[in-house]
Parts: sequence; structure tokens; C-alpha cells
Amino acid sequence: MQDEIDALAKVWQEHLPAHVVATLELSKRITLIGAVFEQALKAELAELGLTYAEFDVLAALLRGGRPYRMKPSELSRSLMLTSGGTSNVLQRLAAAGHVERSDNADDARSRFVQLTPSGAELASAAMNASVRAHAEAVAGVPEKTVRHAADALREVLAVVGRRRFR
Repeated sequence: MQDEIDALAKVWQEHLPAHVVATLELSKRITLIGAVFEQALKAELAELGLTYAEFDVLAALLRGGRPYRMKPSELSRSLMLTSGGTSNVLQRLAAAGHVERSDNADDARSRFVQLTPSGAELASAAMNASVRAHAEAVAGVPEKTVRHAADALREVLAVVGRRRFR
């Protein structure tokens, strides 16, 4: 079985060492697969009136369990967003009535962000949409292949996931 990356790899093999070619193939395939997942998910989220960033925030709050509440700084760290980016998303979600801010009784300097009942309902619907989108994206790929790829990428991420670049 061949894909569009194989054609690129043939050219790369003429000029680069094999280990570099393998790394480039890995990178390009991850990028393309990620784009497929993102495109499928964004289409599902659009039907719910959500952006990807809004989904990320709702999902993070939902994952935390009841009372579906976190500090904005915790959200930023867990989603790898800037504090300004998180603030913008939270403002949109608050304006739509999906999150609310509350005081932190233990620390007057900080506040919490919490899902409202409609926000929890929307977050659940968005999670279901995410499951559908991911299933659609891998439809036709044998389950064993998906499992093998996920396991192999875990090994790669365990090493490269700790690296930070400028």
C-alpha cells in the first residue's frame, strides 16, 4: 500500500540518510492524520456552534468531574493555551451561558470557572460528536492497525513529548 508520502520519500532518499527520511515520513503522516481528525471534529463541532478551542475548554471542565470547575490558570496549563487565549474563550462561553465564574473561598486572589447546566449538556453532546468524528476518520482502518499505531506513537511521544523548542 502506498500513500502520497511515499512519493516524497523517494526524493528524500536520494539526498538524505535513511533515519532522516523515516523521521520526515513520520512527521508528514502525523500531520496529515492530525488534519483529518481535526477536519472531521471541526465539522461536528460546527453543528453544535462550537469552535475547537471552546470544545477543548468544555471537555477539560467535564473531564475534571463534578462540580466541573477549574481555575483559569489550570485550564490554560492543561490545554496549553496562553492565559489571554483562555480568557477569550471563557468570555465567549460565559456570554453564551455555558460557563460561569465564581469566587475561590480559599484564595481571594483567584476565581473558578464552572460549567453551567447547559454547558455540561453541551460538553456531553460535544464529547459524543468527538467520538463520532474520530470513528468516521478511521472508518475502514482495521482496529488492530489503529491499536498498533496508537501504541507505536505512545513510544515516540514518551521521548519527544518532553522536548520544548523556541
